[in-house]
Amino acid sequence: MEKIKDRETLSVVSGLIGLAGIILVDETSKRAGLSKRSYREAAAGMFVSKGEATGVKGQVLGSIMNSAVSILGANFIIKRMSQSGRDKLFFKGIVSGVTIGAISTTIPNVIPKNRVKPKDAASNLSYVFSNIAYGMLTTYAAAKLGHDSLFDVIPQNDYLKPTEKTSEQEKLSAATH
Repeated sequence: MEKIKDRETLSVVSGLIGLAGIILVDETSKRAGLSKRSYREAAAGMFVSKGEATGVKGQVLGSIMNSAVSILGANFIIKRMSQSGRDKLFFKGIVSGVTIGAISTTIPNVIPKNRVKPKDAASNLSYVFSNIAYGMLTTYAAAKLGHDSLFDVIPQNDYLKPTEKTSEQEKLSAATH
């Protein structure tokens, strides 16, 4: 399989893969009765009334907004991996997902006209788990689908020599010997 060599394309692809994780966890949580409002409804509620947010057009609007945030989040994740490497994907995915999710769910909650913001702990916890799934899937997809050249940046602290190799460098060293 040919690796993706463009950061923007990689952001779109890995962001949409991560969005699939959000949708899966979010829908499962809503159907199980754990969450009162889907991520799409909360996103649409920033722009339209509660009745419209739960309708078909509101769901489409919410999906578009969630897609945009997922792609922007993927762009952030790719830039961070360019700086810190593609090792420890599990941990980086969780941290990235929770961080991006906290920002993306805080913004709709502080908008006074948002009529669909979740106020219960169960819905918000569901969003946290959705964000973890997003972060892990997006991080893993970006690391595996992105071309090596996207992650070959000069270290920002190149004035200090490293004291030990990163796990990514160790794997590369072991593979060549």
